[in-house]
Amino acid sequence: MTEIKPKLIMLVGPTASGKTRLAIQLAQTLDTEIISADSRYLYRQLNIGVSKPTPVELAQVRHHLINCTDLDQPWSIGEYKAEAENLITSLNGIGKIPILTGGTGQYIRAIRQNWHIPELEADDRMRMVLEAIGETIGFDKLYENLQVLDPEAAGFIDYHNHRRTVRALEVIFKTGIRFSQIRSKDTPSFDSLIIGLEWQRIELYQRIDARIEQMLTEGFVEEVRDLVEHGYREALQKMGVIGYNELIAFLDGEINLEEALILIKRNTRKYVRRQANWFKPSDPEIHWLNAQDPAILEKMLDLVRVKFETS
Repeated sequence: MTEIKPKLIMLVGPTASGKTRLAIQLAQTLDTEIISADSRYLYRQLNIGVSKPTPVELAQVRHHLINCTDLDQPWSIGEYKAEAENLITSLNGIGKIPILTGGTGQYIRAIRQNWHIPELEADDRMRMVLEAIGETIGFDKLYENLQVLDPEAAGFIDYHNHRRTVRALEVIFKTGIRFSQIRSKDTPSFDSLIIGLEWQRIELYQRIDARIEQMLTEGFVEEVRDLVEHGYREALQKMGVIGYNELIAFLDGEINLEEALILIKRNTRKYVRRQANWFKPSDPEIHWLNAQDPAILEKMLDLVRVKFETS
């Protein structure tokens, strides 16, 4: 007897590709709900700088896994996966096919490939030592050490994210096993349709630049200043979310605003190139659609019908 798995639509693509708008349109048409797969959306304090869906957008369709925790209480990928899987199963139970969407490739792949991620107990003493080393030699150098010890882990950890770099090294030194080998894959838990939004790189970069400039007009600098004043400087610096640390450097007088803007745009482009490693054009399971196609919503609905109404 064939196992009937819960159904899931994944909408993936690089940052600024239009996932939020299309996910809302698709969810409204299908009368379903959206589950975020963006690690930055988990944090209540991050808003303008991560292009979190607006209150108006959040009111159009029910969203999940947004504004779940605070910057000083970060979630592990294992915590995220458990919550997302419970939601997918629950929504299927009431006849809805949820839409999982976001640009955090690790989150998407953890659900897609059913990663098993053991929750290893933190070694606070080792973590403090590694953080002290990072402060002394620079976290870029610490990341370079990770590249030598575990190139695969370095490939999926953003070098800006000091917290995850330290965690990966902590696991390696504590267990003697590469961080990338700690997780294991299993048979997928869900019957998934994966839709990717495709852009020409130069057009995507233009969208990114325009969005970053819009963030500044919306009060991004004020958001960062407020977070620093409320004691979140260290958490932001460890997490390494693009835009926030660059603006902290501006507020500290280390660079001017124009230099900060250039760095944010440059680092965001690097991030897009890293995302391409998670969402490959050659991936046979991803149905890539031209994001600028006026008929893209109809084509997405056609894919849903073919996948689920005939299965």
